[in-house]
Amino acid sequence: MARTSARLLFLLSLLQARRDWPGQVLAERLEVSPRTVRRDVDRLRELGYPVVAAKGPDGGYRLDAGAELPPLLFDDDQAVALAVALRTAATTGAGIEEAAARALNTVRQVMPARLRHRVDALHVTAVGPAETQPGPQADPRVLVALSEAVHAREVLRFDYTGATSEAGQSDAAKPPRRAEPHHLVTWRGRWYLLAWDLDRDDWRTFRADRIAPRTPRGPRFTPRDVPGGDVAEFVAGRFQGSASGGDWPCRGEVILDLPAPVVSRYSRDGVVEALGPDRCRLLLGAWSWPGLAATIGRFDGDFQVVGPAELKDACANLARRYADAATGEPSGI
Repeated sequence: MARTSARLLFLLSLLQARRDWPGQVLAERLEVSPRTVRRDVDRLRELGYPVVAAKGPDGGYRLDAGAELPPLLFDDDQAVALAVALRTAATTGAGIEEAAARALNTVRQVMPARLRHRVDALHVTAVGPAETQPGPQADPRVLVALSEAVHAREVLRFDYTGATSEAGQSDAAKPPRRAEPHHLVTWRGRWYLLAWDLDRDDWRTFRADRIAPRTPRGPRFTPRDVPGGDVAEFVAGRFQGSASGGDWPCRGEVILDLPAPVVSRYSRDGVVEALGPDRCRLLLGAWSWPGLAATIGRFDGDFQVVGPAELKDACANLARRYADAATGEPSGI
């Protein structure tokens, strides 16, 4: 590399990429002599980067932790990924919202204009509690592209993979979807785009990890009002089987012989109340009574159904099915 400044940035990025680097390997990557590597390392130290050198024939270099935080180097993708993580910190429930906002503002100030514009367009609505298990990974660049379309109020053209095929068409043969993007939301560790589907003339939620945006985008549009006016309530209702928001169609209450912290980890949007060190009350919803009974049965502990009667009947029917399955005889129910 002809320019010393460019070579220093590349050296710093290499030192940040892995813990230990043999000196000869760094020299080969930078296309310079080992002596030049030593001089460049000295320059990084003068800038505040604690680069540690290991002596001997196999000696090398390592970027160590220092007493002060020196300037950090991010490429475009890393900067956008960091901004996405900080912007969505409020959805984690970790209590770091204010610190994350200040950190984002600090990072934003040193971003080039092209990245700052993309980060400023990123807004997200958290729907429901955070998920303890990670969901499918959405590309941060796709999230930013979707947010830009929402911010610009422009029709989004995109390919949607992995969904159920229609009329025997493969994903590649389908025409692009067209939608008016309204909000980017998170639900159970997954990212979704809430949009008005122009081809189906209805509201839809699209999984962001399945979206491949096309360019250019379509014309500008005037945003429609979400039914009920509350994005979080409307999206939660859609996921729970209600067309206009609201609660699960089937909801019941049980007493579990398990500690409340254990049940809370796996109860999703259920309400858990501790009744003692090894006993708790659980209010939970589902699309059907058999489904609710089966969900409660996943907990490895005895339980008592408080109500309603439909949940008690579903548990009795499910118990007979399991008993018949264990003996190999058909249920007849």
